[in-house]
Amino acid sequence: MGFKTDSHPRNGICAADARFGYSLYNSPVSTTISSAMIFKYWLAAARIRTLPLAAATVLAGCLSARLQGSGSVAVTALCVLTAVLLQIFANLANDYGDAANGADRHRNGAPPRMVGSGRIAPSAMKHALRATALLCCLSGISLLAVALPAVGAAGWRSWLLWLLLGAAAVAAAFCYTAGRKPYGYAGFGDLAVFVFFGLIAVAGSEFLHTGRLNPLTFLPASAMGLWCCMVLNLNNMRDIDGDAAAGKNTVAVRLGLRGAKVYHTLAAVGAALCWWLWLDNAALFSDGPAAPLSRIFLAAATLAHLYALKTATSSAALDRLLPRWSITVLLWTGLLWAAHLAL
Repeated sequence: MGFKTDSHPRNGICAADARFGYSLYNSPVSTTISSAMIFKYWLAAARIRTLPLAAATVLAGCLSARLQGSGSVAVTALCVLTAVLLQIFANLANDYGDAANGADRHRNGAPPRMVGSGRIAPSAMKHALRATALLCCLSGISLLAVALPAVGAAGWRSWLLWLLLGAAAVAAAFCYTAGRKPYGYAGFGDLAVFVFFGLIAVAGSEFLHTGRLNPLTFLPASAMGLWCCMVLNLNNMRDIDGDAAAGKNTVAVRLGLRGAKVYHTLAAVGAALCWWLWLDNAALFSDGPAAPLSRIFLAAATLAHLYALKTATSSAALDRLLPRWSITVLLWTGLLWAAHLAL
């Protein structure tokens, strides 16, 4: 698999960690240091900087429900918790899957992966994946138990549909880079992100508040899906050379860096247009003080991001755009929520 581990890893950390300048087991001092490093490694594997994006997608759907007169603090909180747990599960699975399939051996200029670098043992990551998948299931079932009766959709057919959607989301998160035939290596990751983190996250969280699907909601759902695809594309442009060498044929690899930047620009413009159309049809944002402010923010954020992309000429520069764009998406969602709560 491209890395060597201790046959008896302790605390999920490989013995190869000694090469990073300390011993894990020699003294009480080193144990304290290793505990801190263990925590740091798991935080790195969870990729905290991606979590604002996951929260923003479901918060957009919850806002759409509020604008229709439906809202539940409990359902909103459980939507956010489930989305964040699913994102963490996807990140851990990606770390494990790329190491297992050899992609991490070709990564240059990108943040190190925890399993591929030997910092976390594969067996420990498997345990973490099982635990996180269980937490996703518990959170999702709790969400359904609270939401479905409240919207009059507590029948077995509704439960079956939502359980199948939840199972599909977990399976899609794992099979992106893990498993025997990871679909991310065939270039279908963007489609899965658009569907699960766009359409289902936004429209689904709205439905769990209202019990119905509003056709207008597919505009912000599509916009969020495109924004999430942009984050994935930034990641894939950053890793384009290593992915190509490993046979990971992402959209960026298939298009080449220049084509991937064009694709990114089209996604950004498409998302902005979807949001603009939604703003024109949402009463809160069609007039009043929120109308110009929201449009100025949307245009400025899109143009600033595309300019930063144009001037990004290295993997490190592309990597810096990832957290910035995730936070921008969360700020946008927060702006919309603030406008709603202010009135």
